[in-house]
Amino acid sequence: MKIAVFGATGMVGSQITAEALRRGHQVTAASRRGAIVEGAEAATPVAAEVGDAAAVAALAATHDAVVLATGPSRTGGSHQEWLDAINTALGAVGSTRVFVIGGAGALTIDGTRLVDLPDFPEAYKPEALTMAALYEAVKATPDSVDWTMQAPAPAIFPGERTGSYKLGTDSPVGESITTADFAVAALDELETPAHRRSRYTVAN
Repeated sequence: MKIAVFGATGMVGSQITAEALRRGHQVTAASRRGAIVEGAEAATPVAAEVGDAAAVAALAATHDAVVLATGPSRTGGSHQEWLDAINTALGAVGSTRVFVIGGAGALTIDGTRLVDLPDFPEAYKPEALTMAALYEAVKATPDSVDWTMQAPAPAIFPGERTGSYKLGTDSPVGESITTADFAVAALDELETPAHRRSRYTVAN
């Protein structure tokens, strides 16, 4: 399989890139600077912005799947530019499968989003609300867009690759997941699609 990963140098994107290579796939690592991905040097680096419709369309046309693993700014500025860029990418992938990395804040417990719960950490609310808006944008895409969104457990961090995880739909199924096991789940879905035009979540 040929997979293009936007945000390939990031915490999650780099692990997805490495896991895809581990399984023998051809990977194009797209980032703003076209940097080589540490630990995944066999990936083909390319400089491409997720908000560049022409670049996204060109990669989608030559790959079996496009992974959107970028995230909003954490510098305190507006997240609208990032949301607009993702919407541009969703409109440019055509019929190529697009795999979107979501956020835990938009998951629900008894119908209430995590980000709306009274004990949700205030510091994480801006990003969580943006990722919730991302989910709404993805759901609103035309039926022709072959999307899947994978959301992490409430805590995601670098750690051991155990190769095992739990699956859920709209509610968390655990407190945490390592980025390595998150990537395992992502490649399992890309290789054997089970959540087309839907969101699911994973946890250790």
